[in-house]
Amino acid sequence: MSDATSNPVLVEVVRSGFVESVHRGSIVVTAPDGTVRTAIGDVDTPVFPRSANKPFQALGMLNAGLELGDADLALAAASHTGERGHVERTRAMLAAAGLDEGHLHCPPDPTRAAMNCSGKHAGMLTTCVQRGWPTGTYTDPDHPLQRTIADTVVELTGEKIAAVGVDGCGAPLFTFSLTGLARAFSAAARTRVGTVMREHPWLVAGTGREDTLLMLAVPGLLVKAGAEGVHAMTLADGTTVALKVDDGASRARGPLLAAALHAGGAVPANPAARSVIDGLGRGVGLVRGGGREVGELRVSAAAGRALAS
Repeated sequence: MSDATSNPVLVEVVRSGFVESVHRGSIVVTAPDGTVRTAIGDVDTPVFPRSANKPFQALGMLNAGLELGDADLALAAASHTGERGHVERTRAMLAAAGLDEGHLHCPPDPTRAAMNCSGKHAGMLTTCVQRGWPTGTYTDPDHPLQRTIADTVVELTGEKIAAVGVDGCGAPLFTFSLTGLARAFSAAARTRVGTVMREHPWLVAGTGREDTLLMLAVPGLLVKAGAEGVHAMTLADGTTVALKVDDGASRARGPLLAAALHAGGAVPANPAARSVIDGLGRGVGLVRGGGREVGELRVSAAAGRALAS
């Protein structure tokens, strides 16, 4: 990752009219054809995309030969909240493959099926069963499934994998640039994976989660969060945004996504939808004092001008 101090301030935290904290980071906007339209900060140095790369992993499973229904495929690309419907569908997916929760390599939270990446792991295991591959080593980077996923990532991003790490769920994680993330996300949005994620936003995230709220509010939108301040979003016209907040703060992502939606003319006239986006844009409820809201988050003036240009 680049030196965090070299990246500009993207979001300011305002308390009682005073700027209390700032979040630096990088953000790239690509046109539908993949060309860079706007770049703020370092968008070329490889980063860990964290769960923003789950659509690519799901595409890798399909490329490996996975056959799965639409709702289950959406869950395979999800970072869910472990609600009853998420857990039951994960367990059903495993049972259909002749497996159970004990085969999952993701850590318990509080059970393995409730862990936010369990759908992805169930999808990986299902792929292995259907292909006749070993299930006990499915998270090994040298496993044929993970090699197929790596090849898919290279194809989508147009970049070589700079490093391989271990994600929080235990699966292999590949580094690439924010520009590569944007181009890959735009490509994924045009596939079956992108379609099923938009059709099942609750499975992708969960009740009250920003990804679910945004996909319900904005027609044609595909959006996926990742840990450590990463987010990717493709508008209906193919314009794509990828961002990373240097300090990993998730609270800074909402204002940036909202600003990008406004800049892209993608905010619906529907009052309920506008309320969702405006709430994310201000970070409603995140700056409190004495039990009440006393401030907001806001995109910095420089970042706002760059996104609007």
